Amino acid sequence: MRNTILTAVSVIMALFPWTILPMRAYTQWALDYAHIIIPCYAVCMILFGVCTVLAYAAGKAKNAVMKVCLVINSVYGAFGVMVIVMLIAQRRMG
Repeated sequence: MRNTILTAVSVIMALFPWTILPMRAYTQWALDYAHIIIPCYAVCMILFGVCTVLAYAAGKAKNAVMKVCLVINSVYGAFGVMVIVMLIAQRRMG
């Protein structure tokens, strides 16, 4: 049961970063506050990647869906780190 819950949470975490697309496409406030939303999403993606790695390693949830979520959330986490680094570099330059 615990492995099923960890897998379900990891699937939700893998889908969450895609919610930024309709939000930015259909709401004006998301465009106005992009300087806040983008770092928040980047931090969430990093946390999701860490949580999925921990759930996979320590939680013993090693089914096929969890392996796919591990790859996806790890890539999201790496992308989130790159976004944070770029935002910091941009602020230091300008």
